[in-house]
Amino acid sequence: MTTSFGTTTGTLTPTDPKIRFQSFTGLKSSNSIALTRNLRVFPLPFCTPTLIRAVSTPLKPETSTAEPKRSKVEIFKEQSNFIRYPLNEEIYTDTPNINEASTQLIKFHGSYQQYNRDERGTRSYSFMLRTKNPGGKVPNQLYLTMDDLADQFGIGTLRLTTRQTFQLHGVLKKDLKTVMSTIIRNMGSTLGACGDLNRNVLAPAAPFMTKEYKFAQETAENIAALLTPQSGFYYDVWVDGEKFMTSEPPEVVKARNDNSHGTNFPDSPEPIYGTQFLPRKFKIAVTVPTDNSVDILTNDIGVVVVFDEDGEPQGFNIYVGGGMGRTHRQETTFPRLGEQLGYVPKGDILYAIKAIVATQRDHGRRDDRKYSRMKYLISSWGIEKFRNVVEQYYGKKFEPFHELPEWEFKSFLGWHEQGDGASFCGLHVDNGRIGGKMKKTLREVIEKYNLNVRITPNQNLILCDIRSAWRRPITTVLAQAGLLHPRYVDPLNLTAMACPAFPLCPLAITEAERGIPDILKRVRAVFEKVGLKYSESIVIRVTGCPNGCARPYMAELGLVGDGPNSYQIWLGGTPNQTQLARTFMNKVKVQDLEKVFEPLFYYWKRKRQPKESFGDFTTRMGFEKLHELVVKWEGPVQSPVRYNLKPFADKETYEAMEELAKLQNKSPHQLAMEVIRNFVAAQQNG
Repeated sequence: MTTSFGTTTGTLTPTDPKIRFQSFTGLKSSNSIALTRNLRVFPLPFCTPTLIRAVSTPLKPETSTAEPKRSKVEIFKEQSNFIRYPLNEEIYTDTPNINEASTQLIKFHGSYQQYNRDERGTRSYSFMLRTKNPGGKVPNQLYLTMDDLADQFGIGTLRLTTRQTFQLHGVLKKDLKTVMSTIIRNMGSTLGACGDLNRNVLAPAAPFMTKEYKFAQETAENIAALLTPQSGFYYDVWVDGEKFMTSEPPEVVKARNDNSHGTNFPDSPEPIYGTQFLPRKFKIAVTVPTDNSVDILTNDIGVVVVFDEDGEPQGFNIYVGGGMGRTHRQETTFPRLGEQLGYVPKGDILYAIKAIVATQRDHGRRDDRKYSRMKYLISSWGIEKFRNVVEQYYGKKFEPFHELPEWEFKSFLGWHEQGDGASFCGLHVDNGRIGGKMKKTLREVIEKYNLNVRITPNQNLILCDIRSAWRRPITTVLAQAGLLHPRYVDPLNLTAMACPAFPLCPLAITEAERGIPDILKRVRAVFEKVGLKYSESIVIRVTGCPNGCARPYMAELGLVGDGPNSYQIWLGGTPNQTQLARTFMNKVKVQDLEKVFEPLFYYWKRKRQPKESFGDFTTRMGFEKLHELVVKWEGPVQSPVRYNLKPFADKETYEAMEELAKLQNKSPHQLAMEVIRNFVAAQQNG
């Protein structure tokens, strides 16, 4: 059954004897979602003495009495009393783990249940907590709190994620409420960091004080606020109903409450999400032209601010349909780049975002979670149909996409001026893992100078608001802890990323975070062997499974776990993350990686065009030719070395030549070469 889009819109005044509101009783899902909305009747006192816009969607007659197929998670959501039950009871039981329904529901609260896969026998359960930090912003107080919690209740480390958030690993069930409430009471939140709803909204992490960057970050924060759950389940479970909501901009409240085009469930505690929330996770990123630090095309929605010649924001270009997750050997699952939806004026962005979310909510698949991301809906419908449906929720036509300049990857590492007299320092953190001396030193610096922090989408950290007088002492103490200026870090490491994988991720097939340091060293050794310079680099990303959390499908060289100690190799991404990589080889054992790397890098060195990146080279050469080169590879061909003659076969000859050379004020080698040339000339002259 498909959804009916015919709507009847009416304006009801307080003099009406009864007011009708829509009630949402739960999405019933099949390939196309059937919506069932009943009309409930309330007496007049329920109504506020203002004009109310009510939109009713006519019910289509049922064509079958069979219940549409839904995934188990959909049932859990429907029966949860808006993501409360049975989690609110399970967290108090004596067991170290929680039941199946609660395991799904706790994701909406920002946590995953995990166990140590290195251990055999009895499972040691713990929980990973993920914060939600729009644009990667972390206030000083929250950073220090997370640092404390990692030591007191975690495994002693903090993890920076590819979506600009913290992950805290190793929290025991008995400590969950303490840790959650502590984060909430110290300017933080984990609400919606996981689960079937909008995840953390990305934005460039650099704290530039320019109009462009400030507006992009403000937009990201407003979108995050718009799509934050409203039913209070998070605070009910972790702080006994105490509210810690910050004040919201009036434009956010207005956009959330607007139901002019049927986007909302007016009598629901969740006006946008309803009882079922979204079919799967939903990812949004905001950026400015040229700055692709956020991997803009990998998101369900990519928002790009469009400015006039004076730098004033005018509106937004919108991409839709990006996503990385896939399943091995199932070609019906795939990574996908976002494509152009259109342009909206700056005052309409929240309404456009809500229209896109409502389209995915009502039409995304809920029967099979492998196909529940919005990219599959757009791939099935095509962009034109998707745009037409979104426009019905938006109430307007999208304007044509505005032309954009070329994208660039920007890491923001090293020292930069903010534009307000202060500086910021971008620090490279291998795989985003903060621990040991690095963690202790960062704590001391951030606490001593009262610094705010930002997390980048490449798992790095930015220290903000640094006065000029602090720059030298901060640089010195950071270097002593191994946090070096980027010019002292191997270029391969600067752009590399890996997901956590083993030992805690239940989906991991092979190593990623623990394996990538050795892989990068081996790549560097191959570079040296085939004659590539130290300054040369490629984008390498490694994941332990095909879900693609470190976005390997955008890398020039992506390694995706596809078996014990083996990887699927992806090639063809670009340094600015605008081209999708493709599968090159399957099930390459970790000990055999050089057999693939050596020929690829050798021929890149010798056959590339001027300034051609490795990713562009592999695309131009074609995978068939590259396969042939790999299969036939027998090692680098040693070119004859010119002018590298060794005329001295023994020490005695060298010493004798040295004495003669001194008499002529020459080196032994110079004299020897003269003798050889004279001898050859004499022979040639007969």
